[in-house]
Amino acid sequence: MNTIVRRLHRGLMLAASLALLLSFLVYLLYATNLIPFPFDYDQGEGFELQDTVLFSQGQLPYRDTEVYPFYSSNYPPLYHVLAAPMVWIFGPAYWYGRMLSFLASLASACAVGYAVYRDGHRHLWLAALSGLAFLASNFVYHIGPLFRQHTLMVALEIAAIVILARAFPQRDKRGIAFGLLLLICAGYTKQLAAITAVAAFAWMFLRQPRAALRWAAGFIVFGALIFLWLNLASDGHWWTQAIVANVNQFHPSQAFGLFVLWFQLHGFLLVPAGLLMIYETYFDRLSIYAIWFIFAALVGGIASGTWGAGDSYFTSSIAAACILSGICLSRSVKAAWRSPPWLQRVLDGAAWPILLLAPLLYLGYARATLKMPTQGAFAPLANLLRVEPNARESFYDSASFDVPGYANIGYFVSEEDEAAGRRIVDLIKGSDRPVLSEDASFAFAADRDIVSNPTQLRNLFLAGLFRGDRLIEMIETHQFGLVILRAQFYPTPVLEAIGRAYEHWQTIHMNRFDYLILRPKSGASE
Repeated sequence: MNTIVRRLHRGLMLAASLALLLSFLVYLLYATNLIPFPFDYDQGEGFELQDTVLFSQGQLPYRDTEVYPFYSSNYPPLYHVLAAPMVWIFGPAYWYGRMLSFLASLASACAVGYAVYRDGHRHLWLAALSGLAFLASNFVYHIGPLFRQHTLMVALEIAAIVILARAFPQRDKRGIAFGLLLLICAGYTKQLAAITAVAAFAWMFLRQPRAALRWAAGFIVFGALIFLWLNLASDGHWWTQAIVANVNQFHPSQAFGLFVLWFQLHGFLLVPAGLLMIYETYFDRLSIYAIWFIFAALVGGIASGTWGAGDSYFTSSIAAACILSGICLSRSVKAAWRSPPWLQRVLDGAAWPILLLAPLLYLGYARATLKMPTQGAFAPLANLLRVEPNARESFYDSASFDVPGYANIGYFVSEEDEAAGRRIVDLIKGSDRPVLSEDASFAFAADRDIVSNPTQLRNLFLAGLFRGDRLIEMIETHQFGLVILRAQFYPTPVLEAIGRAYEHWQTIHMNRFDYLILRPKSGASE
């Protein structure tokens, strides 16, 4: 019986590996398809590029939005600083920011796998599946190769947590200092990393209260000095643009829908992760991974309901779940639990079901998170799995796009998409005036000024920090040759001014979105 069970175990492990490797192949093809695309794929990528360009010129992107070009950023600097040297070599381009994020996602998967291998009694196969499971998540897949800072933040968070998990109990000062430095780096990549920092210090306090308070004091001082420098260097705009303007409206239905979707997609891993946390609560000590998971899932999940947020806010909790579930399954397969005698007898009696259950969970997870093209080389597999396109004409996403806040991306771009972008660029080049565009990529391609950041202006307006008198004046006097709208994220007074002064000219379809091309109303000088 043992021989048969072990053969079945290896066969199922191989099947799970193939399923997750297929998911990784789709992710790799998605990244390969997207990285060279010269226009915005996700709204906001172009403004990340503009931040990078400004840093490459030695300028801060935290600015007065009441004066031309009405531009400011709401994100911390590190991601853009790391990409800035590429501007000196290649000029403004999307590919290197996307490549940086993609490599960060691979580093995250490696860190997840390493944590499972190190703390799960060195089961290499399950450690590899845990890393692949992280990349297989629909939420991770979406943002992995984007020119956005979220993926790098998560990579820094995971590295910090994995280092602190060993360094703090062993009182390794260098390791602790390095782990906390990575947390500061994560925070100055994106503000959301504050959740992970709080979780890390909560766990440290449970272990060694005095030491945790001493390290927290140094952490706060160091982080505050950077904060103060940024605020002084930007004449106070850092506080206004990156902190105050990020307090957005909360939508409970969005948060609830994303919580449900998160569990539907990741439930096969969340269950063993939860079992490990129960075990730690009653028979061991809560690990840093457990505390991190709780904070990231609850606080990050609630934050996902704010305007402008979404499924990416669950990424840190997915990393924690992959580590916890991997450790749980590794210890179970290796029978490496430190348990009271009665529980050990139960686990021993369930040894062979556990051997089969572990790979079955990963197989179920691979099916739950399935996303793939449905045409070309993937058509036979799509037919075999009985999946039909539901995210675009030729792409399937197991989550579909029915939940508010779930990223409406993930499909592959086409030659037609790039051609559509080129048509918009040609229209801009035909005008001798600046363009007001919700996507910055067209202005970059036409070598025009990047004017405004619509979502930032909206957030500032709702916070009572943006009047827009000068921008509205420029609109009403037709100082923009064209206005290009995609989602109409501008503040209401700006949109009203556009409606009064500009008229619809063309609609160009690109990346599943309709770009409205507006020109000055009849009678206005060109």
